[in-house]
Amino acid sequence: MCLGAAALALFAAGMLTGARTYQKPKTVVEVVSIKWTADAAPELRRAALEGVEKMAAEIPGVRTLWLRTLRVQPRDFMTAFAIEFDDQAAADRFARHPLHEAWSKSFLPVMEESRIQQVTN
Repeated sequence: MCLGAAALALFAAGMLTGARTYQKPKTVVEVVSIKWTADAAPELRRAALEGVEKMAAEIPGVRTLWLRTLRVQPRDFMTAFAIEFDDQAAADRFARHPLHEAWSKSFLPVMEESRIQQVTN
């Protein structure tokens, strides 16, 4: 009888431990998709992502950065990256920061189109 109760307790503990949990953080995630112009060379595209990494390292409020594109839709968009900010104020500061303004001035002319989504909870 004790062995059965112990097995039942172990099973219940396993069920509680294995229960699926998720989080709803209050951070802001920005996802950017880029369709480059025909004359945007691969070196220029790489430089744009290196610039994003530099901004993320230097502008306060950036938590996480994703730079490797796995899949982008629509298919004629070639590059995507995502940035996680501490909050909406940090995302707004990033957009107005002089480093971001300089990056935009350098790379917007070789972007045919970009799409930006911001999400939070």
